[in-house]
Parts: sequence; structure tokens; C-alpha cells
Amino acid sequence: MVRSEAKDVAGYLAEVPEERRDALTRLRELCRAELAGFDEVMAYGMPAYERDGTAEIAFASQKQYISFYLMRSDVREAFAERLAGQDMGKGCLRFRKTEAIDYDLVRDLLRATAAGPGDVC
Repeated sequence: MVRSEAKDVAGYLAEVPEERRDALTRLRELCRAELAGFDEVMAYGMPAYERDGTAEIAFASQKQYISFYLMRSDVREAFAERLAGQDMGKGCLRFRKTEAIDYDLVRDLLRATAAGPGDVC
């Protein structure tokens, strides 16, 4: 599953493979808890969290991994040391196994994102 046609995040989670559903649900719960004032939407076929109409965070179940999209370059730079050991693309953390998700790191990234607006790549 790369791009979903689900109308909302609940529908998206109902479509994901069973073995990933708990991890993706936990990511959603963290986003909802830490991103006060953000809107939860479906964008580009995945759950995303927008502030003032701009997506800053998203996640997705890809074919070979779970992606966590951190679209804020300032937050990525501030966390460069902690992100150095992660499987990371330009703006995406990739977790090949659900048990490898570092929820503490994700929570800290969400808190830094929520702290104030910044540049989105």
C-alpha cells in the first residue's frame, strides 16, 4: 500500500496490513496528542497534519517500511545528531520493522514541530 484512496485516517488505518496497524495507530495517537492546533487530513494518500493549510508531518505504510515524514527542515537540523543513526531520506524516517520505531524520538520531533512554525521543504 503506497497511496490510499481512504477519505479519512480511520479508513486509512482499516486498509493497512494487520501487522502494521498497531504501530500506525500509535503514530496517529502521538500526532494527535502532540500536535495541538493541527488539522488531521488525508494528503497524497496518507495521513498528514497541517498547520494553517500546510502539512508539516505525515506517515504512511509503504511496501517495505513505515514512513514518518518530517517536512520541517529546521526541526531536522535541530535533531541532526539523533537522526544520524536512523534510516532517513531527505525528509522521511523509514522503519523497516515496527519494533524498530523509536516512539520517544518521534514524540520529541512532534513536540519540536508543534512549538512553532518553520520552513517546510
